[in-house]
Amino acid sequence: MNPAIDLSTLPGPAQRILDGTAPLPIRQMAAKGIAPGLRPVDALTVLALLAESTDAAIAVAAQATLDQIPAPVLNGALGGVIPAGVLDAIAMRYAKNAAVMEKLLQQPELQAATVVSVAVMANEPVSELLAVNEERLLACPEIIEKLYMNKATRMSTADRMIELAVRNKLELTGIPAFQEAAQAIADELISEPSAEPTPDDILFKQVEATAEAIPIDPEMEDVVHRDEDTGEEAVNEKVLPLHTQLASMSISQRVRRAMLGSANERMLLVRDKNKLVATAAIRSPKIQDNEVTLIAQSRSVSDDVLRIIAQNKSWVQNHQIKIHLVMNPRTPFVFASKLVQYMRDSELKTIAKSKNVSGAIQRAARQLLEKKASKG
Repeated sequence: MNPAIDLSTLPGPAQRILDGTAPLPIRQMAAKGIAPGLRPVDALTVLALLAESTDAAIAVAAQATLDQIPAPVLNGALGGVIPAGVLDAIAMRYAKNAAVMEKLLQQPELQAATVVSVAVMANEPVSELLAVNEERLLACPEIIEKLYMNKATRMSTADRMIELAVRNKLELTGIPAFQEAAQAIADELISEPSAEPTPDDILFKQVEATAEAIPIDPEMEDVVHRDEDTGEEAVNEKVLPLHTQLASMSISQRVRRAMLGSANERMLLVRDKNKLVATAAIRSPKIQDNEVTLIAQSRSVSDDVLRIIAQNKSWVQNHQIKIHLVMNPRTPFVFASKLVQYMRDSELKTIAKSKNVSGAIQRAARQLLEKKASKG
């Protein structure tokens, strides 16, 4: 935080506290929020600036006071016009306090960047406050992005913001699967704002609680059991309650859970029969390489998912992912044929004999082996 305050605009006593000419006891009192003779707005401004003082003791005291600003100072200051940098300092500390944030959001000097930061940290009541100001959302679409990716934001609110963005032709690049989210709401009824969470909002939270309670470590165990011969997959009994709840959700809900949910949710949703949901799962910013490795060998995922994996330069640097993509008969030929060139001789021999890969990939493997033999 950098308040960037023009000190000449402050009253003399405040300037003396800040330039160090005031007696130490006075500066120490100011760092505790006690500044006799100063208006609450000026006292708060001094406090925010002291929090960045080169005097470590003063800075620590001021930072502690900012974390718990005395009510007379805060309430008095909120009745006036607070400088942008000071608003930023307060907002970062009160991002989960709806009563304070409601007043901060009415401040004329409040910067969009501050609201963006609050949107990342906000709890449900504060996210509701941020989401109702459509003018602010349209002027700074990044607020929509951060609220959507904040798990505390209600699902119904997330849908309304996506609908607002679509209606105003916004492209929200900060939402990894924005196109999927936008298409998902096309045929869904968008709820009006309400004081209480909707049944869909409650379900969204219930699914999160169910996912957190599943006794599966995604690093050690998959959400499906796979028959190595046929490639057929059956849902692991441990995740059946989660699987059932996810199936009862709307497409837009599943798309958002795919991006924000747990690894177990992603591993189920990446196999969803709805392409929007499956591709949202593979685009999740939380997805890990070990998940991609498992997904790349799954024959129950769509070719759209495998295409996204194959086009990700970072993922295909992992040799195991390359192997799985080549061996997976659902991987589009244009990608499998390129990746087969990176297989080792022993892997090419396995691929050439495998009944689980396409005939075209078998032939490609044999041709590569013959080419290597002719050169050897």
